[in-house]
Amino acid sequence: MPEGGGSTARHGRLPLPMRLDELDYLLPREQIAQRPLECREASNFEDRLFAELPSLLRGDELLVVNNARVIPARLFGRRAGVPSEPPPRTRRREHLAGKVEILLTREVDSATWEALVRPGRKIQVGQRILFGEGELEAEVLSRGQLGLRTLHFMARDQNNINQHFERLGHVPLPPYIERADEASDRERYQTVFAKRPGAIAAPTAGLHFSAEILHRIRARGAEICELTLHVGLGTFEPIHSETLESHVMHSESYEIPVDTAERIQAAQNAGRPILAIGTTVVRALEDAALRAAESGAAHLVLPGKAVARLFIVPGFRFRVVEGLLTNFHLPRSTLLALVCAFAGRERVLAAYQHAVNAGYRFYSYGDCSLVRSWEGRCGDSTNPRARNSSPDLPLQNLRRSEKQAERPHRTAASRPAEEGQRLSLFTR
Repeated sequence: MPEGGGSTARHGRLPLPMRLDELDYLLPREQIAQRPLECREASNFEDRLFAELPSLLRGDELLVVNNARVIPARLFGRRAGVPSEPPPRTRRREHLAGKVEILLTREVDSATWEALVRPGRKIQVGQRILFGEGELEAEVLSRGQLGLRTLHFMARDQNNINQHFERLGHVPLPPYIERADEASDRERYQTVFAKRPGAIAAPTAGLHFSAEILHRIRARGAEICELTLHVGLGTFEPIHSETLESHVMHSESYEIPVDTAERIQAAQNAGRPILAIGTTVVRALEDAALRAAESGAAHLVLPGKAVARLFIVPGFRFRVVEGLLTNFHLPRSTLLALVCAFAGRERVLAAYQHAVNAGYRFYSYGDCSLVRSWEGRCGDSTNPRARNSSPDLPLQNLRRSEKQAERPHRTAASRPAEEGQRLSLFTR
C-alpha cells in the first residue's frame, strides 16, 4: 500500500484566506440521522425521493462510485503492562489492566496499522494491548502526528489478524451517531458495491443505492464504473485552525483501474457528463487529474495506485467532475469545503438551509443532494462542458413545490420511514 501519513496537503488554492466560520450553519440535533431508513433508496432531490434518481438522469452520464469496504476498525482491549516505572500501589490494577479503545486508521503492512488510541496519553511506546481473551495482541511501536500510534499486531492462535478484526472489531460509526453499533450496521454501513476492505468510514453517498436502482440507472443508458479510495483521517479529521489555509489534510490511498480511466477519457471525448458518487470519488479523480496535468500525460486521469493529499477548497479548478451526488456534511468540515468549491459557498449554504427547513435527515445515514452542471432529462443535447463554466444557473431546491408547501413542517424524527430517503437537486 502506498505510504500515507500526515504529509503536507496540496490546496486547490484559495483566492483569499477563508475563515472556518464561513463554513458554518445551524442544524437541529434531531435532524442528525441515527439509523438508516429501511429502504436504501428511500432518501430526497429538488425535493425528490432518491428512488427517482434514474428518471432524473439525462441517460448518457458516466457515474463513478467508490467500491471501498468498511472494516470493523474499532477495537476494545486492555493494557497488558507497562515498560516504565511502576504506578502507585492504589492504582496498580487499573493501570495495568485499563481499558483501551483503538480506531484503526491506515494499514502500513499486513500486521502493522496506524491507529487512534484512547486514552492516548497513557499508552506509551512499548506497551502491549490485549484483545478478546488474549488471542490478539498489539505492541505500540511509535507515536505520530494527530495523536496517532503505530501498532504491530500478533495473532496468538490459528486465526490470522484480519479474521480477529472481523470477529472482535466493531463498525466504526461516526461520533454523531449516538449509539453503539448494531449487527445490522455491518450490512447497512456498506454500499452495495463495497468490495475492497480497508476503509474506516463508509463512502456515504453510495449508501443510498440498491441493486434495483443500479439496474434502472443502467437501463436508462448511463454507465457505471468504480475506483477505490480507502476512507481515512483525510475525510473526517476536523479542521482545528481558524482558516482553511492552515489545515493539514491527512492523505488517503486510492486506486483507479485502467478500465475506469479509459471510460472517463471516452466520456470526456464524447462530451458525456461525469457524475461522482460522493466526495471521496471527487478527491481521487481530481488528484489523479492534477497528477496527469503536472506530468504532461495525454490522458485526463492517471490510472493505478496513488495517495491523495489534495485539499479541495473554494477556488479549485475541477478537471474531471461535472456532477456530484453527496450527503449533507458537518459544518466547518473539509467535506463541506469541497462541496462549496464545486457549487459555490452561498449556493450550498442556501441549499443546506432549505434542507434544514424541509426536515431533511443529515450526515452518514441521512439524505443527499445532487449538484450538476447539465440538465437532467433526455433531449438536452448541448455539450455539458460548455455549461460547466456557468455558475449562475438557478438553484432548483430552494423552493418547495406547491404540494410540499401545503404540508406542515416535520422534523426528520417525525417523518415516516416509508417516505424514503430524500434527494435535494440543484444546478451549478
